[in-house]
Amino acid sequence: MGRIQECILYRNFEHGELLESMAELIELCREKLLREHIEGKYPSKETEHSRHLEKKERTEYAEVFCACVNALVELAADYGFSGNLWHNYLTFLLVNHENAFSTACEIRGAVKGSINQLAAHDFSIFREFYLFELTELDELLGTSYGMLLSDYENVDAGSKLFNKRIRDRICEMSVRLSRTKTVEEFQEDMVQFYKDFGVGKLGLHKAFRIEHDQNGKAVIAPITRIAHVRLEDLVGYEIPKKKLIDNTEAFVQGRKANNCLLFGDAGTGKSSSIKGILNKYYDQGLRIIEVYKHQFVDLNDIIAQIKNRNYKFIIYMDDLSFEEFEIEYKYLKAVIEGGLEKKPDNILIYATSNRRHLVRERASDKLELMDDDDLHSSDTVQEKLSLVYRFGVTIYFGAPTKKEFQEIVKALAVRNGVRMEEEKLLLEANRWELSHGGLTGRTAQQFIDYLLGQQREDL
Repeated sequence: MGRIQECILYRNFEHGELLESMAELIELCREKLLREHIEGKYPSKETEHSRHLEKKERTEYAEVFCACVNALVELAADYGFSGNLWHNYLTFLLVNHENAFSTACEIRGAVKGSINQLAAHDFSIFREFYLFELTELDELLGTSYGMLLSDYENVDAGSKLFNKRIRDRICEMSVRLSRTKTVEEFQEDMVQFYKDFGVGKLGLHKAFRIEHDQNGKAVIAPITRIAHVRLEDLVGYEIPKKKLIDNTEAFVQGRKANNCLLFGDAGTGKSSSIKGILNKYYDQGLRIIEVYKHQFVDLNDIIAQIKNRNYKFIIYMDDLSFEEFEIEYKYLKAVIEGGLEKKPDNILIYATSNRRHLVRERASDKLELMDDDDLHSSDTVQEKLSLVYRFGVTIYFGAPTKKEFQEIVKALAVRNGVRMEEEKLLLEANRWELSHGGLTGRTAQQFIDYLLGQQREDL
């Protein structure tokens, strides 16, 4: 497998079988070139026999190269790569590999210590791979794939596993690394990448969900397609947005911050505000992990996976509420506050709910407080209500008034290029909201989407 075995930090790659095969072919190519050089200077009787063995081996190694070409093309199809697929693949490995060096550099940048020498050793090996021209394999094996892979035009600009932003970032980085003049420059570029974007799935992606592997272990899985919502897209609600921004800014800047509960009427922008916060502070190391009620039992395992990373994580629970028979809220209470282990400083919990107290309150709960036969009945009520008290910041999103609803409609119409007189626009909006959910920002957006669809039909 050539010198790839000598790497210290960058080992055991996912998708690493391709690297091992290519490293073997590259080493073979170097050996053949060296042998030809020696035989050219010092011909012997064994020369013809040696060439005969080369012909016999050529078919076997050409098959290995064909398999590598197939793997590179399939990788390009999955991730949307174009250009030099060999360089893209190498960069893909480097930016995804989590090791002592890359995780130390994520978000923080260059670090001190002997680990830099170990990283430089590995980067010197990888830089040789970048410098290798695939056309040399064509010359050795009698194939014609090297040139094609060096300037590959993808059939589809999209990606099944990456969004366009991540795909472009990796392709640009592969060009940059291929042009480095020294190992030091190569290492500086990698450190800067880790500082700017992080490493691995946590670095390249914004949002995640919880899934389970084949062994039933909870794992963090990237969400590859999320809406690019900005806080500015949410018309109105300036005071609630300001509270959310202030708390999140304190968090990402390393200051004290609180868990947040966004509550209020449906369709008022609670979930959109969370998405906007993510997009606003992603570049500062903010990441979001979406968790559902049935996954609360996995929270401790997930926290253990992220507590020592250099990112800031929001564990996000959308539309959170509990019926009286549900006990999952007890897991959440223990995680937020109350367990023996202190919640890590790089983790906050943000939740949205239509219920102020998250747990349904019955009239009988209040009557129980007056029941002399049950001296501890108040404990039952307090246990249910104590969950909300563990959110240090609660932010209310109320339904807009008629006038505020009309302002939202007008703002969205301008933003989306709706061509309609204002008087007619508001009249149609009033009719729409009467049968489509009432006065909410969501209703206003749905109305604008409807108008846009009608405009396209008329063109």
